[in-house]
Amino acid sequence: MARLSSSLVGLIFLLIGYAAAGPDPDPRPQAVRSSACQEHVNLHNRLDVVEKQKVEDTVEKLELELGALLEVIDAPEWRPMLDNTGKTVVDILEDPAQRGA
Repeated sequence: MARLSSSLVGLIFLLIGYAAAGPDPDPRPQAVRSSACQEHVNLHNRLDVVEKQKVEDTVEKLELELGALLEVIDAPEWRPMLDNTGKTVVDILEDPAQRGA
């Protein structure tokens, strides 16, 4: 039986390892793939910042609108309707036909 040289054994192991690993699914070089992933992460980070800013702007607008509504409700012309010791002047759930009775 012939003795296999160590370089031939190493080559066989290398080929077995390559066959077991299978082909590389992405033919682009590792540096290109890495930079593409980083660009993807950067894009998501920028989108998160934009979304956060939009949410903050919306909350500010809603706070302003709520403040304006509370000021209108607190105005003197609405005060008698609110200070009627538990009874409202107009019951919006009441049938309009029963109001006159």
